[in-house]
Amino acid sequence: MIEVTDLTKRYRRVIAVDHMSLTVPAGAIYGLIGRNGAGKTTTMRIISTLLHPTSGRVRVGGHDVMVEPGKVRRLLGYMPDFFGVYDDLKVWEYLDFYAATEGVPARRRPGMVSDLLELVDLAPKREEYVDSLSRGMKQRLCLAHTLVHDPQVLILDEPASGLDPRARIEMRELLKELRTMGKTIVISSHILSELADLCTHIGIVEGGKMVVSGTLDEVLYGRTRGRLVRLRLAPGEQTPEDLAARLDHEPLVRGAAVLGSVVEATVDADDAALADLLGRLVREGFPVASFSEMTNTLEEIFLQATAGQEQPAEGRESA
Repeated sequence: MIEVTDLTKRYRRVIAVDHMSLTVPAGAIYGLIGRNGAGKTTTMRIISTLLHPTSGRVRVGGHDVMVEPGKVRRLLGYMPDFFGVYDDLKVWEYLDFYAATEGVPARRRPGMVSDLLELVDLAPKREEYVDSLSRGMKQRLCLAHTLVHDPQVLILDEPASGLDPRARIEMRELLKELRTMGKTIVISSHILSELADLCTHIGIVEGGKMVVSGTLDEVLYGRTRGRLVRLRLAPGEQTPEDLAARLDHEPLVRGAAVLGSVVEATVDADDAALADLLGRLVREGFPVASFSEMTNTLEEIFLQATAGQEQPAEGRESA
């Protein structure tokens, strides 16, 4: 659905995005992670046709953002990290106004507004003034605004920024529902634990470059880092040191270390290969009493991916 190829954006001497490539399949929720100034917002604005790239190519639904920006905009809804609202409008009036600007016929707007308010759980607030809404409600209203032309793709820049825990949970569940409706979503956030629960794909950006990208499973358990497994032997003739020495001769194992009564090993293997390795160890006389995988968190992956990276002295962008 979204293809970014060798994308670069320069601001005078500052490179905000540096030869970045990424692919977002249709129906995915793609989490874009990075420090402030890493290049996330610039990338999202270019995808949304709000900025021109210096070089590279971006296609949304098969349409080039530079060649066919009008067609891209019809496919896409963009929600910035700060979305202004008209406080002197009622909730339904706010959506009706934006539906009119998108060319929705007057006869269709009442039903569409009601449907959107039901979707974002604001139907009881339809006659309230926007100014009276909580920040979380305003964020949901702005998301409804983004949906008035029924876009296939949503670009959401920090939609949970400043929300309390309950409002963040409500936003997360809403985004999951939108995915079940067939929407493709690109979202940036600093709340990594919530992205791990929400996203199907992850991209980690640092210094304008894409340093890690793939499905959530590939990022958390990918072969580039290997899978960390922990084994414990039942009492017997074989010791943890014997097991570590055996694993060191296994082609799938990068290295094994004895930690007290257990052995930890980094293994490049899928589930079937891990099961085969365990079976061979048992057949060779190693009484494996427990075998478990130690999973990395998204926070740990982010710290590993950005370790040693330096941000430029000049700020790149807002996020």
